[in-house]
Amino acid sequence: MEQKKKKEEKEKEEKEEKETKKEEKEKEEKEEKKEKKEKKKKKKEEKEKKKEKKEKKKKKEEKEKKKRKKNKEEKEKREEEEEGGEGDEEEEGGEEERREEG
Repeated sequence: MEQKKKKEEKEKEEKEEKETKKEEKEKEEKEEKKEKKEKKKKKKEEKEKKKEKKEKKKKKEEKEKKKRKKNKEEKEKREEEEEGGEGDEEEEGGEEERREEG
């Protein structure tokens, strides 16, 4: 009788221990899964951030390129106007000289 009781208690303890180990294992697996998911999410966010940064840089470079092109065109236009303007001034100056002579 005493032995039977001890045996039952021992079996009960072993069963509880087994359950506890099982629960701990499940908890660990759940935790690992969670960490893995977070790591994946973080990696995705970093990739997205990098992509956005790259696009921003590309946009900025395109903007600078357009600005340089515009400045170059304006400079060429001014130079053409100055060259053309000098010719006009000479003509005006020539007319003034003729008026003075006359």
